[in-house]
Amino acid sequence: MSNIKLFESKHIRSIWDDKTQRWLFAIVDVVAALTDSQNPQVYWRVLKKRLLAEGNETVTNCNALKMTAPDGKQRLTDCANTETLFHIIQTIPSPKVEPLKRWLAKVGKERLDEIENPELAMGRMQDTPRCTGSRLNSRPRSNVSSIKLIERVVHEN
Repeated sequence: MSNIKLFESKHIRSIWDDKTQRWLFAIVDVVAALTDSQNPQVYWRVLKKRLLAEGNETVTNCNALKMTAPDGKQRLTDCANTETLFHIIQTIPSPKVEPLKRWLAKVGKERLDEIENPELAMGRMQDTPRCTGSRLNSRPRSNVSSIKLIERVVHEN
């Protein structure tokens, strides 16, 4: 299952690995969100080279997986699980590191909660509007799902 997550309005591609029961995130998307770099691919390539030269083996835990690129094509993209991503983002000088760590923890907790209680996933899917082309599908919601959505938003803030 692949997915796009949002962190501070930046798209971060992710994919769920059923085998390890973990999310894998596109490293270049995380780099782009943290650095506002014009070329996050180059930033990641230089950072990866520097980490290897320092003897940091974190990058050996990164997997190249095919993910849909912004141009719509499937391209190999370095991906990392949450633990490896924490190690990588610690090396990036940015004030956005702490909010990103909290966001990653939240994404992981939501998925674990959904595994324990599949009804949560069903509720999230019902509460999330679907995109159809350039327009949002404006289907009516029941009062119960609207109340659940409001309660969730209130508890998150």
